[in-house]
Amino acid sequence: MPDKRDYYEVLGVSKGCSEDELKKAYRQMAKKYHPDLNPGDKEAEARFKEINEAYEVLSDPQKRSRYDQFGHAGVDPSYGGGGGAAYGTGGFDFGDIGDIFDSFFGGGGFGFGGSTRARDPNAPIRGNNVSISLALSFMEAAKGCKKEVNVPHLEQCSSCSGTGAKAGSHAETCSECGGSGQVRVSQRTPLGVIQTVKPCSKCSGKGKIITQPCPDCRGLGRVRRQKKLEVSVPAGIDDGQTFVLRGQGDSGLNGGPAGDVNITVSVRPDPLFERDGFDVWCDIPLTFAQAALGDEITVPTIDGKVSYNVPDGTQPGTVFRLRNKGIQYVGGRGRGDQYVRVNIEVPKNMTGKQKDALRDFEKLMNDRNYEKRKGFFDKLKDIMS
Repeated sequence: MPDKRDYYEVLGVSKGCSEDELKKAYRQMAKKYHPDLNPGDKEAEARFKEINEAYEVLSDPQKRSRYDQFGHAGVDPSYGGGGGAAYGTGGFDFGDIGDIFDSFFGGGGFGFGGSTRARDPNAPIRGNNVSISLALSFMEAAKGCKKEVNVPHLEQCSSCSGTGAKAGSHAETCSECGGSGQVRVSQRTPLGVIQTVKPCSKCSGKGKIITQPCPDCRGLGRVRRQKKLEVSVPAGIDDGQTFVLRGQGDSGLNGGPAGDVNITVSVRPDPLFERDGFDVWCDIPLTFAQAALGDEITVPTIDGKVSYNVPDGTQPGTVFRLRNKGIQYVGGRGRGDQYVRVNIEVPKNMTGKQKDALRDFEKLMNDRNYEKRKGFFDKLKDIMS
């Protein structure tokens, strides 16, 4: 058997890498060499199988421990062997010793007088999830809306009904494994003959071989398509949050269920409103006269305009609160509040008559009218004395 590459080298990680680093490296490599993205590329297909084999071992703590100690021989007893003699010819009965041997290696990979159980490749497999982004206005996110989205996904090939075989043909039973999808491998070791059961390499463990692939899906049984969906965006969703469409992702294999679509929203800023959790903030400009005398003003909210009575003597930066005028709680009852911040606008471009009137007005003012001004100069007087 030709030498295998080191599994850590295959995934491009160091031997002491964390589980998260391992998973991230696997996803990047698997995506790069996935057969769906490299149709007809045999080298990419071989690399994809190599990547999956490496991750299958290194993602399992017990297998990884054996691999770190014994290399490939710790997880694949047929590695480096010469085929060995048939099972039972070594003069030993390994039926009992197998349990002892497995206790050292944690089971999983070595068989004595029996066989290891491989995952059925023909079992139903759930389709992958699909992730897309959706841009919303501030009001669409706050109030909820319906949107049409394009979802790229893998769907069952209509030409072959997902079988992968060309119309009018069918998959043939694998001659190597007789349709079982598994082959037995025996290896002579210092302990005797060890037998393992492995997925058949000729049919990739499926038990069947497609001799005439479907030209539309190239034998994969699925094709990549775009589909349009109308989605209901939940009211109150915020920038960066995700909602899910169940069963609208990639179709499953072997009759497995479809995956989901994860939709992450991006909310555009609004010229009037600013969001803080489920509360809404906005700034309202007032004239000096409105702030000094008080006034009934119109305030915009996400539900429309409302009236508010500003009390006389309102100071710059004052914040007043409109209860239950904020964002609706996602999936629940109730909503936040709206906060309105007052900004006093100082008049510009005044005429001479306006300035004279303002000077006459100022002569009528005293310290009783300016509490902050009086307090400031009192403090200043204490400091200077």
